[in-house]
Amino acid sequence: MRPSSDVLRGILLMCAGVSTFPFMNVAVKLLAPNYPAAQITWARFTGHLIVMLVVFLPQYRWGLFRTRRLAVQLGRSVLMLVSNLVFVMAIGVVPLATASAIGFTSPLLVTALSVPLLHEQVGWRRWSAVVVGFAGALMVIRPSSGLRDPAVLLLLASSFAYALYQIATRLVGRVDSAATGNIFAALLGSIGMSLAMPFIAVMPRSLVDALLFCSLGLLGGFGHYLVIRAFQLGPAAVIAPLGYVELVGSVVLGYLVFFNFPDAWTWVGAAVIIASGIYIAFRERRRREAR
Repeated sequence: MRPSSDVLRGILLMCAGVSTFPFMNVAVKLLAPNYPAAQITWARFTGHLIVMLVVFLPQYRWGLFRTRRLAVQLGRSVLMLVSNLVFVMAIGVVPLATASAIGFTSPLLVTALSVPLLHEQVGWRRWSAVVVGFAGALMVIRPSSGLRDPAVLLLLASSFAYALYQIATRLVGRVDSAATGNIFAALLGSIGMSLAMPFIAVMPRSLVDALLFCSLGLLGGFGHYLVIRAFQLGPAAVIAPLGYVELVGSVVLGYLVFFNFPDAWTWVGAAVIIASGIYIAFRERRRREAR
């Protein structure tokens, strides 16, 4: 059993880590109208990779790149690239809170996909939570309104790719260290987008834009590092639901920076999605304890 002080530190680190992501998304949203999505994605992954190398390379040396499941690690990296690239394409026109709420469908997708891909058993309670969670997503998207903004479909595609990334992470997590997994998560995104940069790059129009580009990788890398440390200190059943703190930051920054405030349906849909995700995490813990 972990000491209560470690669990408390894990809770604080998780809240701090996920609180950086809305700031990163604000930077993306500010840059999106004037710069290619690929360039923004390049800055995000390259900065993340540099931060992870600074943190982990002194401890692991070149063993950091050693993996027993190279194909799966590379597949994870591609999925992370696709998820982020599509997200950047969408967030320029979608309110932060809406994008955050739709992003929280990933745990529901992981539960559904774990049956065919990981051959896990999912009982009727978790299946019910998945169905209810997607009903919440429909409240946020509101297809009956003619999809007022088709970019929400890109957010769903991003969430689907990220769910597949998480499934692949489960596979490699059994044989590779978390440090190796985090390096590979950013590796192909950085390399691939770097190859494209000579053809698509647009020089920053101002010092503010240059600082926003620099902030992408720093915020993303630092935030993910804090999340990793949080899971090392506290049980997943306690730490994972705190990821929904991100939605609070998205609402606040969306209002302060872009003057967007979620309407009632978005609030209700987000609450349903979050409740479903927390219930699935609770049932997952109960299932593991029963083993």
